[in-house]
Amino acid sequence: MTDNSSDNKQQDRGGLWASLRRPSMKYSLGGLLVVGVVLGVVFWGGFNTALEATNTEKFCISCHEMETNVYQEYKKTIHYTNRTGVRATCPDCHVPKDWTHKMIRKVQASKEVWGKLTGTIDTREKFEAKRLQLARNEWKRMKASDSRECRNCHSLESMNTETQKQRARKQHEMARDDNMTCIDCHKGIAHQKPEGMTEEDEG
Repeated sequence: MTDNSSDNKQQDRGGLWASLRRPSMKYSLGGLLVVGVVLGVVFWGGFNTALEATNTEKFCISCHEMETNVYQEYKKTIHYTNRTGVRATCPDCHVPKDWTHKMIRKVQASKEVWGKLTGTIDTREKFEAKRLQLARNEWKRMKASDSRECRNCHSLESMNTETQKQRARKQHEMARDDNMTCIDCHKGIAHQKPEGMTEEDEG
């Protein structure tokens, strides 16, 4: 009984595999190819649309953890409002523009979704308790990428240090000479610095 049942299952699997390998008698190869291309375009379009929807400031602050904490701080900075009217939004600083690094960052962000679901920073007190750790994670990421997202808008090579204040000029010239990166000095540029920072954190 068992042997026959096992033989029948193997025959069914063999028949299924054979039918998958056999050319279709009902549809032309060209028709199947067109359907495959259309489905591929629809899938890619849907995927890319969803990806870009999660890559907006509106999406970032849809979580109250971000809207009531770091977003309020950011609104008081030069990246939010300035004399030239150029604004850097959350994804400009926190999401890479090139596809490969963007995908890596999106996978890393899945931990943030888990944090949202488990309520790890759902109150101001919890957020402040984890703030230094969260900041260190972001500083480490930015340091490892040579402040890639900062460099989408800023670069030492295109700075005219002669028009800068003396302190800024000196710091930028030193940064250029020592191969430093933006985040080495600009840790409080868009958000408040966390309490408990060490000398190593300060750079």
